[in-house]
Amino acid sequence: MIDLHYWPTPNGHKITMFLEEAGLAYSIHPVNIGAGDQFRPAFLAISPNNRMPAIVDHRPSDGGAPVSVFESGAILVYLAEKTGRFLPTDPRAKAKAMEWLFWQMGGLGPMAGQNHHFNIYAPEKIPYAIDRYVRETNRLYGVLNRQLAGRDYIAGDYSIADMAAYPWIVPWKRQSQNIDDFANLKRWFDRVAERPGTQRAYEAGKKIQMQRPEDLTDEQKKMLFGQTASVVRS
Repeated sequence: MIDLHYWPTPNGHKITMFLEEAGLAYSIHPVNIGAGDQFRPAFLAISPNNRMPAIVDHRPSDGGAPVSVFESGAILVYLAEKTGRFLPTDPRAKAKAMEWLFWQMGGLGPMAGQNHHFNIYAPEKIPYAIDRYVRETNRLYGVLNRQLAGRDYIAGDYSIADMAAYPWIVPWKRQSQNIDDFANLKRWFDRVAERPGTQRAYEAGKKIQMQRPEDLTDEQKKMLFGQTASVVRS
C-alpha cells in the first residue's frame, strides 16, 4: 500500500496518473495547501520542502522499512523503477524519457506555475511579468509540439514523461494559450486524456473540494505565496 499525500494540482495529478495506470494500491491523504497542512511536522518529516505530493511506500522492493519520497519527478522515477513500468530499461530510450521528465520539472512546470501566479493569483497585475511568463509558456508549448511531430507520445512509448507534462497542459486556457495552435501537442493531449488511467486519476481528484483561485482569502494566499525560511526553520 502506498500513502499518497496529495492535493488536486498538476503535480498531484502526475502521481495519481501513474498509480492508476500501474494499478497500484494507494490511499489519498489530502494536504490542504490553503489551510497550511504542508507545514505540519508529520508532513515535513516526509516532505522537507513543504510541498506536496509525497508518498510513503509501505511495501518497498527491498522488503525493508517504509520508504518516503518527495518531489513529483522523483516519485515518478521511484514508482517506475519499483514496478518496471513506464520508464524504458534500454539506456538510450531511458535517457530520452528522463530528458523530457527533467524538461517538465525544470521548464514547463515552473514557467507555467509563474504564469498561473501572475495571471490569476497576484494581487497586483504586472504587465511585464504576465507577458514574460505567457510568452515563455508559449515557447515551451512550441518545443513540445515539435517533439511530438510524428510521435504518439513524448519519448516513444507512453512513459513518466507524458504523465509529468500532461497535467501542466490541462489548464492551457488559464495559461493564455490556444492549444489548437499546436496540432501535434493537441493530438497527444487528446490521446492521453482518453486513457482510462488518466480519467480515473482525475476522478480521484474531483472527490476533494478545492477552492477556486478567486475564492482564496488573503490569508490563504499568504500561506501559499508568502513563505520564507521561517516556516521550515527548526
